[in-house]
Amino acid sequence: MRVWPGSPFPLGATWDGEGVNFALFSEHATAVELCLFDQPTGVTESVRIPVRERTTLVWHCYLPDVRPGQLYGYRVHGPYAPQEGHRFNAAKLLLDPYAKALSGPVVWNNVLFGYTPGDPREDLAPDGRDSAPYVPKSVVVDNSFTWGEDRHPRIPWTQTVIYECHVKGMTALHPDVPEPLRGTFLGLASDAIIDHLKALGVTAVELMPVHQCMTSRHLVEKGLTNYWGYDSIAYFAPDVRFARGRRGEQVSEFKTMVKRFHRAGIEVILDVVYNHTGEANHLGPTLCLRGIDNAAYYRLDPQDRRFYTDYTGCGNSLNMLHPRTLQLIMDSLRYWVQELHVDGFRFDLAPVLARELHEVNRLGRFFAIIQQDPLIAQVKLIAEPWDLGRDGYQIGNFPNGWAEWNGRYRDAIRRYWRGDKGVLPELATRLTGSSDLYASRRRHTFGSINFITCHDGLTLQDLVSYERKHNEANGEDNRDGSEENYSSNWGVEGPTEDPQIVELRERMKRNFLATLAFSVGVPMISHGDEIGRTQRGNNNAYSQDNEVSWLEWNLDDRKRALLEFARNVFQVRRKNPVLRRRRFFRGVPLVDAPVKDVTWLRPDGAEMTEAEWTDPNQYVLGMLIHGKATDEVDERGQLIAGNTLLLITNAGPTPVLFKLPALEAAGVWRELVNTARPGRRFLDLGELNVVEHSQALLAYESVG
Repeated sequence: MRVWPGSPFPLGATWDGEGVNFALFSEHATAVELCLFDQPTGVTESVRIPVRERTTLVWHCYLPDVRPGQLYGYRVHGPYAPQEGHRFNAAKLLLDPYAKALSGPVVWNNVLFGYTPGDPREDLAPDGRDSAPYVPKSVVVDNSFTWGEDRHPRIPWTQTVIYECHVKGMTALHPDVPEPLRGTFLGLASDAIIDHLKALGVTAVELMPVHQCMTSRHLVEKGLTNYWGYDSIAYFAPDVRFARGRRGEQVSEFKTMVKRFHRAGIEVILDVVYNHTGEANHLGPTLCLRGIDNAAYYRLDPQDRRFYTDYTGCGNSLNMLHPRTLQLIMDSLRYWVQELHVDGFRFDLAPVLARELHEVNRLGRFFAIIQQDPLIAQVKLIAEPWDLGRDGYQIGNFPNGWAEWNGRYRDAIRRYWRGDKGVLPELATRLTGSSDLYASRRRHTFGSINFITCHDGLTLQDLVSYERKHNEANGEDNRDGSEENYSSNWGVEGPTEDPQIVELRERMKRNFLATLAFSVGVPMISHGDEIGRTQRGNNNAYSQDNEVSWLEWNLDDRKRALLEFARNVFQVRRKNPVLRRRRFFRGVPLVDAPVKDVTWLRPDGAEMTEAEWTDPNQYVLGMLIHGKATDEVDERGQLIAGNTLLLITNAGPTPVLFKLPALEAAGVWRELVNTARPGRRFLDLGELNVVEHSQALLAYESVG
């Protein structure tokens, strides 16, 4: 086979139409071998090629006789000295960290470890057995694709409704998704799924991890899988679990999915896990970065470099202090935007990426690189604003241009509707965009991603059906998962046929969905909440690749009614721009309007006083948003005026007669939504009976 010197750029395997350039960074390696395979399960390579060229710490060669679809891997030589941070072992076949596709999943076997399990020296002595039969092969990919007129939808944040979902969970049981496509990228972009999302008012899907991941050994031994996918091993490769083909077809299938979503006006946001890899702690397998350059890619304990600094709870953390690690992440982000046309990213455990030494630095190099990048700075950037390290809860501290999962919104709304005392002041803050978290940094309301539930925790159905977690199926004796869910079962733990409890649970689900739709900020729906999906009380279903996690699409009358309600409240949001503000309310009269932009009312129609705000037994609140008291403008500088709205919410155990305010213009209040009485009617009596545990939204319409 002909071997030419090649180029150190770009990293990875690059097909140029005539041959393939291979380039691999390793600062501390002493030699690198490129291994070519004929079969995905190949026991030994068909060709082993010494990579002799090394430029700026990058090992490279060019093979003019190699074509797309070629399977390959690396063997990297160097010191095996864990105490010094080095874990080179040429007996272990390694994935290309820039691989655009992998041939399949990791097959667990003891030879995957760089040491011999059971050896009394643990990981301090290398293992000489070849791991090639059990390691997926990297695949050379031809990136050509007919995109046609595809463009990023670039939907403004103020119009965005996010739907967090799992590729397989959405499609595995859907009767209208062709059976061969269920559980795949193509199935997710089928007409049945897109029609459902469009009817719900969704403008962006946020996909749970689609980078190639692996299942940890302890799950395999229990007969479970890494269903959620938060243990990435290849940051450029779409997960083969969700594809029909395994020789690079997963890339074109992913692109086809994106193209179909874009044609429907739906953006694609990826949940990405750049904070750690599936190689786990010092006793984990050697699959990729650990064997390529452990000391460069991972954060090591400065007191003993045998061990890792772990801010993630997953055994390791990537070394954001090393320029090549930053390059790996940035190259990955650019690839997904430029080549695969995705529209944004949600960064799992984002503070890990901002840690310089130990502290989280919101002005750190990662954010600086993001903000100056002309491509990545233009897409949607969402942070999960917490990790497991010191000072890891960083909500509100991310830079301008970022949005954040607002865990305080989630907790406050749950606590309010559960009936906790003293929550009313925080409820008001969360309904209006969480200015306490975002306004002082000159950010906008869309800094807050509002959510009631997400993949991590109880579903909406379970939030109103269980007071305790039920995670026994995870095989950890119910020790895993959060203990505090701020949930209520309303009388019985789990399923019940008691008509009063069932009716109240349905109302509570409507309350949560309505509150989410009518809150200022960016709403995020967790997949299946709109049809009453249950995980049977499991609040940590990360390993449940089965009916516990999959959406059941055979809907009974209650589920159909809930879906119709969800569609309605998000349609109301879409039609009322006062609910989709960019700027925070001021609570004072504006220059061109004699009334306040937002006024807080008590049941007698008067403004709330300090006494009501501080009363722990106060559960009733009216939020009056004046449609013309605004300084919001559209892209042409025109004021964005809308209907005046009144949101009345009652989490208390008794009904309340609420006096409707009389406004300056003659008109009537029209009921847009009532969670206790679905339907609409004009109100001209001046009062509304707000029943216990309910919410109503009214619009003021002028007459005459």
